[in-house]
Amino acid sequence: MSAPAGIDPRGPRFAAAITSALLFVALVLSLIGVSTAQLPSFGWIAYQPLSETDFAFVGGSVWALPVASLAQRALDPGFLLLTVIALLFLWGVLSPRTAPWGVLFRRVVRPRLSAPLELEDRRPPRFAQGVGLTVVTAGLLLHLAGVPLALPIAAGAALVAAFLNAAFDFCLGCQIYLLLQRAGLTGRATPTA
Repeated sequence: MSAPAGIDPRGPRFAAAITSALLFVALVLSLIGVSTAQLPSFGWIAYQPLSETDFAFVGGSVWALPVASLAQRALDPGFLLLTVIALLFLWGVLSPRTAPWGVLFRRVVRPRLSAPLELEDRRPPRFAQGVGLTVVTAGLLLHLAGVPLALPIAAGAALVAAFLNAAFDFCLGCQIYLLLQRAGLTGRATPTA
């Protein structure tokens, strides 16, 4: 017997719900970590000088991330959790059948549900995993490079996409896939019977 033509559309939504929870925790951790921390800084700066010796003493702050060591950046709890999430996205791209949330859905959740009314193409959700991987990886690399706020912005963007899928059945990555498909940049559409 051959494999079914598609996947249960509730599976990706289930995975998106778990991913949303993980991304929310990663966002909170990245907002309280070194990515957003600031160090006090004091110095002399010029302000509308009337003469060459007209200066003012001002206080302020500078980002802590650019002066943090690579080890401090890599050991930030938000960075560590987002790395785990990136690995889960990678797993979902490389081997969706063995990805943990899909296995959990098929073995525990789906047997308790009625059969789906229709199946969906497996390519758009897989592409969406790749989009999530790209966004999260960009945030991780920028964080390691010392770019302040890159980590929470990446976590927040991925959280919005995962939440839209989990709560409203709107898969942003899937929509991007379909747009690329219409433009002829991705695989051909499968004929519907």
